[in-house]
Amino acid sequence: MATPLTATALLSALRSEGLTVVEHSGWRTHNRNHKGAWGPLNGVMIHHTVSSGTDGSVELCYNGHAALPGPLCHGVIDKTGTVHLVGNGRANHAGGGDPTVLRRVIAEDYGDRPPAPRKHDGGAGSVDGNAHFYGFECVNLGDGEDPWPTAQLDAIERVAAAICRAHGWSARSVIGHLEWSDWKVDPRGFTMPSLRNRIATRLSSPASGGSASTPAGGTSAPRYQPFPGTSFFTGRTSSPVITAMGRRLVAERCSSYTVGPGPRWTDADRRSYAAWQRKLGFRGSEADGVPGRTSWNALKVPHTG
Repeated sequence: MATPLTATALLSALRSEGLTVVEHSGWRTHNRNHKGAWGPLNGVMIHHTVSSGTDGSVELCYNGHAALPGPLCHGVIDKTGTVHLVGNGRANHAGGGDPTVLRRVIAEDYGDRPPAPRKHDGGAGSVDGNAHFYGFECVNLGDGEDPWPTAQLDAIERVAAAICRAHGWSARSVIGHLEWSDWKVDPRGFTMPSLRNRIATRLSSPASGGSASTPAGGTSAPRYQPFPGTSFFTGRTSSPVITAMGRRLVAERCSSYTVGPGPRWTDADRRSYAAWQRKLGFRGSEADGVPGRTSWNALKVPHTG
C-alpha cells in the first residue's frame, strides 16, 4: 500500500523513465476526489480507449461523457508513445472489481497472472478500484486488429515501471482491466503476462533517463536526433540524418526503398515515412510522408554525431 504520488512526483517519475509527457490544462487538480477515496494505492491498471486519434481520445478521457464524468484515467498513451496527463487523484477508470485480485496484487504473490476475477462493478462483494489504482488509457480500437506500435508498447512499459519504481512495487502490481473485472476485455492485442515480463526486466536496471546520455568526460549529448523541422525534408536536403532516418524506417518494416536508404531526401523516403505515420495511426493528410514532430520523436532516429 502507498500514499498517492503528488502531481510533481508523478511527472518526475515519468520523465525520469525517458517518457515524453504532455501536461493538459488543469490536470493537477482534475479528479473525482469528492466522490470517494483516493488511496491507499496498490497498483497500476492498463486499459484501451476503444477510440482512434490522439486529440479525440484525450478529450474523451479528460472530460468523460454524460454517463461517466472525467477524468477517465490519469494519463492517455497515444500511438506515438507520448503520455498525456489528464488527471491527478481519483478517476473513473477501474470501477468495481474482485477483492481476491486486489489482495493478490497487494501481496504480489501470484504467478503468471492473478486469479480470474469473479466480480464486477455494481456486483455484490466488488471493491472500488478507483480508490486503489493509477489508470492509463492506451489509444486503440480494442478490436484485436488495430496495431500496437512499438513506440506505444514501449511507453506503456515505461509508464508502469516508472510508477512501480516510485513506490517500490514489482511488476505484479500492474494489471489489465480484464484481470480486475469479469465484465472487461481490455487491453486487447497484447498479453499482460508479456507486459509484466518487460516491466520486470526494466525494473532490474536503473531508470533509463530522458532523451540525453552522458558520455565519458561528462558532456551531455543528445541520444536521439532532434526534430529538424518540416522544411528540412526537401529534394535539396542531403544529410546523414536522412540516412539514419531511413535505417530506422527499415527496422520498423516501413521501407519502400529499392536502393538505400541514402543521405538525399527522395520519394522513397516520403513513401516509407508515410507507412510509418500510418503504422502510428495517422490517416489522410496526417500521413503524407512529411515528418512532423510527434512521429519523428516516436521513430527515435539515432544522433548522427
